[in-house]
Amino acid sequence: MGDIEPTRNLAPALQRVDRPIEEASGLPNQAYTSEDFARYERDHLLAKTWMCVGVGHHVPNPGDLRPVKFLGLPLLLLRDRAGEIRVFHNVCSHRGVELVAEPCSVKRRICCPYHSWTYDLVGSLAATPSIGGSGKNECPGFDRARHGLKPVRTAVWADVVFVNLSGDAPPFGDYIAPVAERWADFDLSLLRHGGADSSLSFDLACNWKLAVENFCEAYHLPWVHPGLNSYSRLEDHYDIAEDDLYAGQGSLVYRPRLNEDGGEFPKFPNLPEKWLTGAEYIALFPNVLLGIHADHMFAVYLEPVSANHTREYFEIYYVGDGPLGDGYAALRAANSRGWRSVFNEDQDIVERLQRGRASPAFQGGVFSPAMDRPTHCFHRWAARGLANGV
Repeated sequence: MGDIEPTRNLAPALQRVDRPIEEASGLPNQAYTSEDFARYERDHLLAKTWMCVGVGHHVPNPGDLRPVKFLGLPLLLLRDRAGEIRVFHNVCSHRGVELVAEPCSVKRRICCPYHSWTYDLVGSLAATPSIGGSGKNECPGFDRARHGLKPVRTAVWADVVFVNLSGDAPPFGDYIAPVAERWADFDLSLLRHGGADSSLSFDLACNWKLAVENFCEAYHLPWVHPGLNSYSRLEDHYDIAEDDLYAGQGSLVYRPRLNEDGGEFPKFPNLPEKWLTGAEYIALFPNVLLGIHADHMFAVYLEPVSANHTREYFEIYYVGDGPLGDGYAALRAANSRGWRSVFNEDQDIVERLQRGRASPAFQGGVFSPAMDRPTHCFHRWAARGLANGV
């Protein structure tokens, strides 16, 4: 099916999304249910911006390799000998074999399982066994320098690994600057991943956009998250909406009780008073969900598997090396359980939202001007990006 078919007659619907919130409606059902639309969205919206494909914790040591299938593309996340994180297309330049099938570590080189063509950790083609015939590892006229691994434009911030698949998004520094400035009070260089019990994952039977929308808003807290709402109530939250970049919510009274002893994690140093009981939750468009607190941060990234299937990866970070020790193990586990519970409660709702998109009686709905500003902000971002290709 051609590019234009998934968006046939879509322009009026996108225009309705971009109206003032009092008059706007949301994205139409096909934006959540159509595989043709999902492919169009991949090529005309997602590939043209910065998206998260993993975190540095996934490749902690030089020589670590992690294959990633993202938006249908085989990618390879690695850490080179100098400690720099790189992302390449995970295919051999010779016959297109997937180079790495499972996470692993190598000393210096990546070897193709098909014909043993070999690449170093900066992507250069280092060896071509028998390319010129049996035992002849050189071939007249063949320039190895032209046939290394194909790099993907990559950037790392707060251990989150971003890629730009099209290669022509605005500079990453410009993209991340508003969030970095908003959270400048936090010394993110102190972040340390909490270890095995601080990595969670969820398989959601819904479109990725519904997970973003749900994360953006606090409106659903009293009914979906009664436990969370017991100490961080709906009325204690405020909206965050930054056009064309991020949206979310903040809490003025975040202070969960993780154990009976009232134990706490170390906090970021020199925080202004507002952050000692404050927290913010931002969906950085398109697929990164971030939460910042005085004592920890989490990064969630969404993998759009299909129109109605999303994988959600949740990584928790603490301040400095201290919280990684055995003395904090029970507290880390309690924190992980708490966040797993919250996201499990969200799973049922986003999957019911997906099922509702099968109904012709719903075509975008309406927004509450008082409660849905972050959700409308995200819809408007998506509508404007998609309209550029219609």
